[in-house]
Amino acid sequence: MQMQRNFVKRQPRLPLPHWVRGLIVSLFSISITMLGLLFVTFLIGRVMPIDPVLAVVGERASQEQYEAVFLELGLDKPLIVQFFYYVADVLRGDFGTSLLTARPVAEDIARVFPATFELATIGIFLGCVLGVPLGVMAAVRRGSWIDQIARVVALVGYSMPIFWLGLMGLLVFYGILGWVGGPGRQGIFYEDMIPSVTGMILLDSLIAGDWGAFWDAFSHIILPASLLGYYSLAYISRMTRSFMLEQLSAEYVTTARVKGMSEWAVIWTHAFRNIRVQLITVIALSYANLLEGSVLTEIIFSWPGIGSYITTALLSADMNAVLGGTVVVGLVFICLNVFSDLLYKIFDPRSK
Repeated sequence: MQMQRNFVKRQPRLPLPHWVRGLIVSLFSISITMLGLLFVTFLIGRVMPIDPVLAVVGERASQEQYEAVFLELGLDKPLIVQFFYYVADVLRGDFGTSLLTARPVAEDIARVFPATFELATIGIFLGCVLGVPLGVMAAVRRGSWIDQIARVVALVGYSMPIFWLGLMGLLVFYGILGWVGGPGRQGIFYEDMIPSVTGMILLDSLIAGDWGAFWDAFSHIILPASLLGYYSLAYISRMTRSFMLEQLSAEYVTTARVKGMSEWAVIWTHAFRNIRVQLITVIALSYANLLEGSVLTEIIFSWPGIGSYITTALLSADMNAVLGGTVVVGLVFICLNVFSDLLYKIFDPRSK
C-alpha cells in the first residue's frame, strides 16, 4: 500500500501544451506592459504643474468647494491607493470627464479615433504598396538610376518636416490647382449628412450609398493620407532595400540562379519570402507611428482625430483627456505588437 502511494506521488505532471504556455506568457507580458503604461500616465498626471482640483472648480471657488472636490477625487489618499483606483477606473473604460467638452473622455475618444484610424490606414496602405516594390527594385538594381531615385525619395521623406510638406501640398494642390478638397473631413454641403455607423467617412458614405459624399470625403482625405503615406514610404522602402541586399548576397540565391531559376522567382519567391517577418515589424511600427504621430498633419488639415484632440486638451490643461488619449495610443502599440507576433507564427514556421 505504501509503495502504491509512493508510485502515485512520483507520477510526472503532464506538461502544458505549447500554445497554452505561449498564451500565458503573452498575456503576462501584455499585462505587465499595460500596467507600466498606466503607472507612467498616472505619474504624469501627478507631476504636471496643474492642480486637478482648480481645473474642476475654477480659481474663484471657495475653500469649502475646493476641499469637497479634493476629497471627491481621492487626492487625500496615499499615492499607491490613488494608483489602484486609477487602474480600476481605466479597466472599466472610465477616463474621467473632459473639462473642455464636458463629456466622458471615453466618448470623446470613441468619436475622434475613427478619423485617425481611417487616415492612418490609407497612409500605411499607400506606404506599403509603393514602398515595398520600390525597396525591392532598388536592391535588385543596386547603383542604378532606380536605386538613386529610391534613396533620394527616402532622404527627402526623412529630411522634410511633415508640416512644411502639408502646407506646400495645400498651397499647390488645393489653393493653386484645385485638385483636392480643403481642410476638414468633408465640405460644408455634405457635413453631418452621412449617418455615423463606423465613424469613418468613406465607409459610412458607402454604407449609405451616397457617392457624392464619398468622393467629397475622398478629395479631403487623399492629400493628408498621401503625405502620411510618403512619410511611411521613406522608411519602408529604405528598410526593404537593406533587407533585400542582405538576402540577395546569400549563397542560396546564387545557387538558385545557377540552377537556372528565373530572376522573378529568385527575387520574389526566395529572397523576398525571407524578409517578410522583418517587414512585418517595420510596417507595424510605421502604422503605430502614423496612428499616434499624425498630430501635425491633423492640425494642418483640421482633421478631427485623436492627435489634434490630445493637443487641444494639452493646451487647455485638460489632463483627463490627455491621459486618456495617451493610454489609448499606448494600447494601440500593444495591440499591434500582439498582432505582429501572430503574423510571425504564420509567416515564419520556425516560431511555431
